[in-house]
Amino acid sequence: MQFAIVLALAAVAVADKPAPAPYSPPAAYRPAPYAAPKPYAAPAYVDTPPNYNFQYAVQDDYANVDFNQDEARDGYSTTGSYSVALPDGRVQTVTYTVSGDAGYLADVSYAGEAQYPVYEPKPAYAPKPAYATKPAYAPKPAYAPKPAYNPHA
Repeated sequence: MQFAIVLALAAVAVADKPAPAPYSPPAAYRPAPYAAPKPYAAPAYVDTPPNYNFQYAVQDDYANVDFNQDEARDGYSTTGSYSVALPDGRVQTVTYTVSGDAGYLADVSYAGEAQYPVYEPKPAYAPKPAYATKPAYAPKPAYAPKPAYNPHA
């Protein structure tokens, strides 16, 4: 009887597992279906008129550098000015406006008196004199070698 129970349990255990599938080659490759890309759509930008204000200045007394600029823009109207120290000692100032299609209107003014110092060239170096003397010592050769090869001997 015990043998029959063990045999029945073995039959149930074997019947619980399915038989392995027979070998078959892998499925054939099929690419994904083609889908056309969406056309490019440019982003829409809101047309806002520009609005900014900036300024800067540089001044160096040691190097004699002095310039500045400031500009303001509101919509399509721009105003500003800039100044530059010129090499002759004057300061040039340009004040400008730009409004729509009217163009660039500039007002140029100069401050100060132009200075032109007299140029006096100086040699950059002092040339040394060239001596034409001959050396006092002229050694005579102390060794006079004799030829080692004598074809008539």
